[in-house]
Amino acid sequence: MPHSPTLPTTLLAAALLLAAIPSARAGAAADPLGLWTGTLVADRGVCPETRAPSTLQIGTKRIAFTPADGSQILLGTRDATPGRFHAQLLLSDMNHKPYPMVFEGTPDGDSIRGVYGTPRCRAHVVLTRPRENAIAHFLGH
Repeated sequence: MPHSPTLPTTLLAAALLLAAIPSARAGAAADPLGLWTGTLVADRGVCPETRAPSTLQIGTKRIAFTPADGSQILLGTRDATPGRFHAQLLLSDMNHKPYPMVFEGTPDGDSIRGVYGTPRCRAHVVLTRPRENAIAHFLGH
Protein backbone atom coordinates (compact mmCIF):
# COMPACT_ATOMS: atom_id res chain seq x y z
CA MET A 1 0.00 0.00 0.00
CA PRO A 2 1.48 3.41 -0.99
CA HIS A 3 2.29 5.82 1.80
CA SER A 4 0.44 9.16 1.63
CA PRO A 5 2.18 12.22 3.06
CA THR A 6 0.94 13.40 6.40
CA LEU A 7 -0.11 16.98 7.08
CA PRO A 8 3.13 17.86 8.97
CA THR A 9 5.22 16.50 6.08
CA THR A 10 3.19 18.49 3.56
CA LEU A 11 3.47 21.67 5.64
CA LEU A 12 7.23 21.20 5.97
CA ALA A 13 7.58 20.78 2.20
CA ALA A 14 5.48 23.92 1.60
CA ALA A 15 7.58 25.90 4.11
CA LEU A 16 10.81 24.84 2.38
CA LEU A 17 9.38 25.86 -1.00
CA LEU A 18 8.32 29.28 0.32
CA ALA A 19 11.73 29.83 1.91
CA ALA A 20 13.37 29.24 -1.47
CA ILE A 21 11.18 31.72 -3.36
CA PRO A 22 13.13 34.94 -2.68
CA SER A 23 16.43 33.38 -3.74
CA ALA A 24 14.89 31.84 -6.87
CA ARG A 25 13.29 35.10 -7.98
CA ALA A 26 14.63 36.61 -11.19
CA GLY A 27 16.23 40.04 -11.17
CA ALA A 28 14.36 43.25 -11.94
CA ALA A 29 15.30 43.21 -15.64
CA ALA A 30 14.07 39.65 -16.25
CA ASP A 31 10.96 39.88 -14.05
CA PRO A 32 9.87 43.46 -13.27
CA LEU A 33 6.14 42.75 -12.75
CA GLY A 34 4.69 43.54 -9.34
CA LEU A 35 5.12 46.03 -6.53
CA TRP A 36 8.35 47.86 -5.73
CA THR A 37 8.88 50.26 -2.81
CA GLY A 38 11.56 52.71 -1.72
CA THR A 39 12.04 56.11 -0.14
CA LEU A 40 12.92 59.18 -2.20
CA VAL A 41 16.20 60.93 -1.39
CA ALA A 42 16.32 64.61 -2.37
CA ASP A 43 19.17 65.58 -4.69
CA ARG A 44 18.18 69.23 -5.04
CA GLY A 45 15.28 71.56 -4.43
CA VAL A 46 12.38 71.14 -2.06
CA CYS A 47 11.13 67.56 -2.04
CA PRO A 48 8.47 67.11 0.62
CA GLU A 49 7.79 63.66 -0.82
CA THR A 50 10.87 62.20 0.93
CA ARG A 51 9.17 61.49 4.25
CA ALA A 52 7.31 58.29 3.27
CA PRO A 53 7.95 55.27 1.05
CA SER A 54 7.00 55.50 -2.61
CA THR A 55 5.46 52.69 -4.65
CA LEU A 56 6.06 51.57 -8.21
CA GLN A 57 3.53 49.14 -9.68
CA ILE A 58 4.56 47.40 -12.89
CA GLY A 59 2.00 45.49 -14.92
CA THR A 60 2.22 43.83 -18.31
CA LYS A 61 1.09 46.99 -20.13
CA ARG A 62 0.99 49.83 -17.59
CA ILE A 63 3.05 51.26 -14.76
CA ALA A 64 2.15 53.59 -11.90
CA PHE A 65 4.46 55.51 -9.55
CA THR A 66 3.08 57.02 -6.36
CA PRO A 67 5.56 59.41 -4.70
CA ALA A 68 5.39 59.15 -0.91
CA ASP A 69 2.29 56.97 -1.38
CA GLY A 70 0.26 60.16 -1.63
CA SER A 71 -2.75 61.03 -3.73
CA GLN A 72 -0.90 61.86 -6.95
CA ILE A 73 -0.22 58.91 -9.24
CA LEU A 74 2.13 59.14 -12.19
CA LEU A 75 1.06 56.80 -14.99
CA GLY A 76 2.87 55.26 -17.92
CA THR A 77 2.65 52.44 -20.41
CA ARG A 78 5.22 49.75 -20.99
CA ASP A 79 6.94 50.35 -24.28
CA ALA A 80 9.22 48.32 -26.50
CA THR A 81 12.34 49.69 -24.79
CA PRO A 82 13.43 46.95 -22.39
CA GLY A 83 14.64 48.06 -18.99
CA ARG A 84 13.07 51.51 -19.05
CA PHE A 85 10.13 52.63 -16.94
CA HIS A 86 8.60 56.07 -17.47
CA ALA A 87 5.56 57.57 -15.76
CA GLN A 88 4.31 61.14 -15.60
CA LEU A 89 1.54 63.39 -14.38
CA LEU A 90 0.89 66.89 -15.68
CA LEU A 91 -0.79 69.28 -13.26
CA SER A 92 -1.29 73.05 -13.29
CA ASP A 93 0.22 75.29 -10.62
CA MET A 94 -1.60 78.18 -8.92
CA ASN A 95 -0.77 80.44 -11.89
CA HIS A 96 -2.21 77.89 -14.35
CA LYS A 97 1.24 77.02 -15.65
CA PRO A 98 2.13 73.39 -16.38
CA TYR A 99 3.58 71.50 -13.43
CA PRO A 100 4.99 68.18 -14.69
CA MET A 101 5.88 65.29 -12.38
CA VAL A 102 8.10 62.60 -13.95
CA PHE A 103 9.54 59.25 -12.89
CA GLU A 104 12.25 57.41 -14.86
CA GLY A 105 13.51 54.02 -13.71
CA THR A 106 15.84 51.24 -14.83
CA PRO A 107 16.48 47.75 -13.43
CA ASP A 108 19.68 47.25 -11.46
CA GLY A 109 20.14 43.69 -10.18
CA ASP A 110 17.31 42.92 -7.74
CA SER A 111 16.20 46.56 -7.58
CA ILE A 112 14.96 49.38 -9.77
CA ARG A 113 16.85 52.68 -9.60
CA GLY A 114 14.82 55.72 -10.42
CA VAL A 115 14.76 59.49 -10.61
CA TYR A 116 11.73 61.57 -9.69
CA GLY A 117 11.45 65.18 -10.73
CA THR A 118 9.19 68.21 -10.62
CA PRO A 119 10.01 71.87 -11.38
CA ARG A 120 10.98 72.28 -7.71
CA CYS A 121 12.47 68.89 -6.86
CA ARG A 122 14.85 66.24 -8.09
CA ALA A 123 15.23 63.02 -6.09
CA HIS A 124 16.53 59.51 -6.57
CA VAL A 125 15.10 56.26 -5.25
CA VAL A 126 16.10 52.60 -5.03
CA LEU A 127 13.00 50.42 -5.21
CA THR A 128 12.91 46.81 -4.03
CA ARG A 129 10.18 44.22 -3.75
CA PRO A 130 8.48 44.21 -0.35
CA ARG A 131 9.33 40.94 1.41
CA GLU A 132 5.72 40.33 2.45
CA ASN A 133 4.74 40.15 -1.25
CA ALA A 134 7.11 37.31 -2.15
CA ILE A 135 4.43 34.63 -2.17
CA ALA A 136 1.91 36.86 -3.97
CA HIS A 137 4.50 37.60 -6.67
CA PHE A 138 5.35 33.90 -6.94
CA LEU A 139 1.66 33.04 -7.39
CA GLY A 140 1.25 35.76 -10.02
CA HIS A 141 -1.04 38.06 -8.00
